[in-house]
Amino acid sequence: MNNIFKYTAIVLVLLSAGACTMFEPLDENLLGEERLNIDPVFAEGLLLNGYDEMPNQYSFSDVATDDAVNNVVNNYTRMATGEWNSQNTPTSRWGQYEQILYVNNFLEVIDNVFWKRDTITNQLFKERMRGEAIALRAIRHFWVLQEHGGKNNSGELLGIPYISELLSFDADFNIPRLGFQETVNRINTDLEEALEYLPMDWDGDLAKRPSRYNDIDAERYQFVFGSSQDGRVSGRIIKAIQAKLNILAASPAFLNGSGDYYQIAANILGGLLNDNGGVAGLDPNGLTNFYDFPNGTRNFPEVLWRENVYSSAWVEEANFPPSLNGDGAVNPTQNLVDAFPMLDGTPFSTSHPDYDAANPYTNRDPRLALYILYNGNDLNGRVINTGVGGGSDEVDKVQGKSTRSGFYMKKLVAPDLVISNDGSTTTTEKMSIYLRYTDLYLLLAEATNELGGPDNMVDGMSARTIIGAIRSRAGVGLSNGDAYLSSITSKADMRELIRNERRLELCFEGYRMYDLRRWGILDNTPNAKGAKYNGANYTILNVESRIYGDNANYGPIPQNEIVKFNKLEQNQGW
Repeated sequence: MNNIFKYTAIVLVLLSAGACTMFEPLDENLLGEERLNIDPVFAEGLLLNGYDEMPNQYSFSDVATDDAVNNVVNNYTRMATGEWNSQNTPTSRWGQYEQILYVNNFLEVIDNVFWKRDTITNQLFKERMRGEAIALRAIRHFWVLQEHGGKNNSGELLGIPYISELLSFDADFNIPRLGFQETVNRINTDLEEALEYLPMDWDGDLAKRPSRYNDIDAERYQFVFGSSQDGRVSGRIIKAIQAKLNILAASPAFLNGSGDYYQIAANILGGLLNDNGGVAGLDPNGLTNFYDFPNGTRNFPEVLWRENVYSSAWVEEANFPPSLNGDGAVNPTQNLVDAFPMLDGTPFSTSHPDYDAANPYTNRDPRLALYILYNGNDLNGRVINTGVGGGSDEVDKVQGKSTRSGFYMKKLVAPDLVISNDGSTTTTEKMSIYLRYTDLYLLLAEATNELGGPDNMVDGMSARTIIGAIRSRAGVGLSNGDAYLSSITSKADMRELIRNERRLELCFEGYRMYDLRRWGILDNTPNAKGAKYNGANYTILNVESRIYGDNANYGPIPQNEIVKFNKLEQNQGW
């Protein structure tokens, strides 16, 4: 943090803001920080930098869990196989403090800037951007807390330093960690304040405006808060983050159900998801339509918050099987494959009457075929064989290209993209997603179940009805009315089903690492397994060890920060 300089950073902000105004060199060189007070585009660059460096959906941290391995050694491989330490921190989010300092800088100058000549409109712009900045500060702190909250050597549950003011280059950065609950309270306080300034959605709907703007005329309000701001943090996004914050606090690795955190999360999610149509509002195409969409599509009912759509083929180039000119990087495990239930909804078992040893992927949850390229599955009609005789797609056939586990990732790649032998590709579009509704529905199922079991209702939704809708959308249990779901009566059994549904629905999207940690079970991660075929027979492979100590559920603070700042306490075991 001590390398963030108030003045030199401003130039970087301008570059990242994408401002289209041309600036004269004389102004750039002579005005310096004073320019913040006279140039609203320049000042807003500080706020826009708060939107930079968001968590990346395509980081594929799942390869550090039991869901996948990488076919080359990377930082997540090292993390999972015993090399994770306070000097090697692949999942660290300590760098989020940089964006926090930018928005704090913005909040220092916001009142000095003339955003519009009209006094009322000027005040509206100021309040809207103040709300954005405060919300972004809270959200960034939440992401840091997810990674670095934990117990110190005395067993005390700690949060993180909370920075709510501008710290210039000569400030005291030696800031101690707050208690865990105090950190949660500080984040929530900022989120609540931001809700006073921001509408639920950026659509100009007067019914969704904060009460402070009830007397503002419609035209002026819609000019400041209309659809041109879509993509920025909104009231709906803030509430979703509040719910995730409270679920984190309530989770077993943290406060383990003490306090009102599950109830707070359930109340927030109940309201949000009722606005989305309740259980019936679950996007029927939400299995794939948030990543597998036609070029030019911009309407994504499953997605609450995302980055801009962009053209890229890197995900396919990295993950297509080598026979399709990809590098086959992310390899799902047999562990994950076995988590997909039988078609009738019962957990996978080789003793199930519908199990066919010669065709182990038939009569299975349809999501298996959608998300994983197994032996004999296809990618847009191009069949992939990973067993003996499968050529370059065969297990361990080509180092750094072929699968190590017997599986390739199908989810998140554009199935119709073509990578030619000369390296040229057809066009595809991508977006990194920060919040999507299926995650929120599953979190509500988790909260309601923990509060009162499978049939406990919050705003007309229960764990059973939510999980039923998600499994029905996937095509699971349709032939028997999902008798397995109906048979679940205990909170413990429903908990396991909810966790498994999160594993399946959200696989490869970066959720599992943090789910395992907040549930307090990352240290019990089983070794990664695979499968290799020889004709109709297959052999289970031991692909990669998982070596996590009992400190694994709380990520380390980078050691260089501990060395520099003696008020920072490290999490135990690091």
